[in-house]
Amino acid sequence: MLYWLTALSDGGDVFNLFRYITFRAGGAFLTALLFGFIFGRPLINVLRRKQGKGQPIRSDGPEGHFAKAGTPTMGGLLIVGALTVSTLLWARLDNPFVWMVLFVTLSFAAIGFADDYAKVSKQNTSGVSGKVRILLGILIAAIAAYWAAQYHPEDLTNQLAVPVFKATLINLGLLFIPFSVIVIVGSANAVNLTDGLDGLAIMPVMIAAGTFGVIAYAVGRVDFTQYLDVHYVPDTGELLIFTMGLIGGGLGFLWYNAPPAAVFMGDTGSLALGGGLGAIAVATKHEIVLAVVGGLFVVEALSVIIQVLYFKRTGKRVFLMAPIHHHYEKQGWSEPQIVIRFWIISLILAMIGLATLKVR
Repeated sequence: MLYWLTALSDGGDVFNLFRYITFRAGGAFLTALLFGFIFGRPLINVLRRKQGKGQPIRSDGPEGHFAKAGTPTMGGLLIVGALTVSTLLWARLDNPFVWMVLFVTLSFAAIGFADDYAKVSKQNTSGVSGKVRILLGILIAAIAAYWAAQYHPEDLTNQLAVPVFKATLINLGLLFIPFSVIVIVGSANAVNLTDGLDGLAIMPVMIAAGTFGVIAYAVGRVDFTQYLDVHYVPDTGELLIFTMGLIGGGLGFLWYNAPPAAVFMGDTGSLALGGGLGAIAVATKHEIVLAVVGGLFVVEALSVIIQVLYFKRTGKRVFLMAPIHHHYEKQGWSEPQIVIRFWIISLILAMIGLATLKVR
């Protein structure tokens, strides 16, 4: 919205700053951060009053989690609110990719909110039916995939770009939409599964968002794509503003989510943020890189899939408990040990992901 102030510029005044994506990205970060600090405590107070007993705790979970009973959930509202306000304020509102990513983020936030509300109101961990959540997620992701395909360059439409090897493109044809659905829905649910310890999910999400902010900015500039030998996707640079809003809002949330958490993200936040990351990957043609940068989320999801399939076949378990962060809890690792070590792994994976932007 503030980009419209450039109409008042003569080219050499303060209004000219609003032409620059990097300036507006900084503004989005600060706006989201302030939003988190200003509205964090009031939101937590409201959630505590409305929810009473807070988020239900799994009876078969690690023993240490019973001490968290009574902690309110739906804290993702703070992050989603912060990134939405900052994006609408600082991004160009004529950019199709901005609206596509916001559509996915807010739609998955709505699914998560319904699930959190069902859990809190019924005081059990079942929530909304898994089939309903998946079907709605597939519909949202399919719309987003078609949306993105309409604005990709002709030579990249329905193509899968292979990292590092710019000349390698795989024509998915009609399979592009199903593939993108898997990316977006898979990302949303993988982040959701990771959100099981105080601060565990939000920092890796911010790290991944920062990485994809850099990627989005790079692939949205002709000069950068030529230098870095990646595909040029016009208009994706504006997504840097979304990712900086996410990071600012995420830091504001982490202030209250740091152990011991005053509020949980809930499905409202985890599904929204995971879906948003998947949408950015589809928009920027870096779907494979998301699997690297978000490798922690992939491992968390795979641990659940492996556990379920192996148990159905043999009646035995591979892990003491899934997702895998609970396995380490059962082994005696403290919660801060798991969280910080997983943060470190996320940083390493982000560096590997950025390395795919090779220089000639």
